[in-house]
Amino acid sequence: MKPATSKSGKVYITGAGPGDSQLLTLRAKAVIELADTILFDNLVNQDILDWAKPGVEKIFVGKLPYCSVITQETINQWMVDKALEGKQVVRLKGGDPMIFGRGAEEAAFLKENGIEFEIVPGVTSALAAGAYSGIPMTHRDASQMVLFVTGHTKKGKKTGLNFDWPMLAAFDGTIVFYMGVKNIGEIASHLVNAGKSVETLVAVVENGSLPQQKVVTGTLTTIGQEVEAAGIGTPALIIVGEVVKYHQEINWFASIQEQYHQRIA
Repeated sequence: MKPATSKSGKVYITGAGPGDSQLLTLRAKAVIELADTILFDNLVNQDILDWAKPGVEKIFVGKLPYCSVITQETINQWMVDKALEGKQVVRLKGGDPMIFGRGAEEAAFLKENGIEFEIVPGVTSALAAGAYSGIPMTHRDASQMVLFVTGHTKKGKKTGLNFDWPMLAAFDGTIVFYMGVKNIGEIASHLVNAGKSVETLVAVVENGSLPQQKVVTGTLTTIGQEVEAAGIGTPALIIVGEVVKYHQEINWFASIQEQYHQRIA
């Protein structure tokens, strides 16, 4: 491995936001326009890449849970190698790179190899999915706390969803499960078995903030059936808690979706 020098480039670990390209931060847009190389994930809106300068090197490094064609180790090395070539490198991730995005792992590797880096926050999908479905993460009358939980664990680290289910069941606030829609039935069962009321409200939001966003609601007893009936797939978020009741009241995005579908019909 070549040593880092004063002529080495810089890596920007950048959040691409939840889907809608207009939710990208100004700083993220600026570094994309600056980039010589962009390493981007599968959840990045392709429209965002159009802001890159002509001739930029675009490398797809998308991964699926437990199914990575390109390993994390390979991505780490590519970032270092490109920076050592003197390039400005944008590592572009859906949502926020520091919330279930492996941003900290990549930053640590860059530091170990003497590569200058910057972390550019992004709008994490829970905030966007909640806002675009009319479900507040907090509400003075319904929830004073929010808990983000991964819906699957690192391969080899834990067996299945081996979480502290009694703690989650007792949590008196909003619980958001990322990357958990394939395990929705198991998640609901664990919560009920640990003491959560069967009548606890649940929403699942697919493709949050995009025109094709879909929202289904139910209870811990019914949500598995609702998700299956609606054909909900990934990417999707699970929101558990009393705040789900505001979906119908504040569902402002539905009218915009209707207008969009009328235009393309």
